[in-house]
Parts: sequence; structure tokens; C-alpha cells
Amino acid sequence: MAIKVGDKLPGATFMTVTEEGPAPVTSDEVFKGKTVALFAVPGAFTPTCSAKHLPGFKEKAAEFKAKGVDAIACLSVNDVFVMKAWAKDQGIAGEVIMLADGNGDFTRAIGLELDGSKFGMGLRSQRYSLIAKDGVVEQLNVEQGGEFKVSSAEYLLEHL
Repeated sequence: MAIKVGDKLPGATFMTVTEEGPAPVTSDEVFKGKTVALFAVPGAFTPTCSAKHLPGFKEKAAEFKAKGVDAIACLSVNDVFVMKAWAKDQGIAGEVIMLADGNGDFTRAIGLELDGSKFGMGLRSQRYSLIAKDGVVEQLNVEQGGEFKVSSAEYLLEHL
């Protein structure tokens, strides 16, 4: 069953890139005591994700901060090295925390997995955005198959 507004995000360990290299980061470290805008993409370097989704959050980072968001995080079921390369390609310089959910554990735990097997992509995340305060979902916007509307930075900002 998919997560819903009012639910607490489950415990998980992601991988992220630090100046010292790849490092684990727990969901508590990301969400506890903070207001976080989290968005998930089906895959790094995929067309919509690279042309619209990640760039939108990068461009609107200051607006999110002005509305009380402490951090913006991007999640994908990719490995940490792919997420690092994608961040570099997109010019991410700290505006967005890049979270690698390499095995899809968090994605499955919140019930938002996507089976991309018929496209040779395996398990992925559905495209969504959410606002979590202290790890509790306050807003959740899950896209219908193939769409890019309600998970955008603009839509999330309008509804803060």
C-alpha cells in the first residue's frame, strides 16, 4: 500500500556523495526535525528527469527556502555513482541532496515502486514529490503514468 498524507516516512539508508566520497545517510538524518521537499524520478539521465524535473528544483531552491523548506532532496533508484555523475552533469552544487536508493528499499517501503522491466529498466521509482515535516508526509503528489505535472517544483511551491 502506498504511503499517504499523515504517514511517517519509514527508516531507510540511502547513499549520497560527500566531499570525502560516497557515504550512507539515514532517513532520520535527512528528515528529522526538518521540513524537506523530496522528489523522486524514474531514473537519472532520463529525458524528463534531466530536462525538467531536477532543473526545476535547482532553479526554485531559493523559493523553497523562502517558504520554510530546510532541504530539497532528489531520490532515484540508481547507484550513488550515477547520482554523482548526474549531479555534476546538471550543475548541482548543494541546492539539492542527491539520494541514491540503489536497491529500491525505501521506494518499496513507501509503495511507490514502478516496474520498468518491459523497458529494460527493472525496479524504479514512480515520479512524485512530497513535503515532509519531521519525517511526516504533509503533502504528496504522485504522477499518473508518463505525466509530469503534480510532481514539479512549480506545483509543489504553489501548494506550500
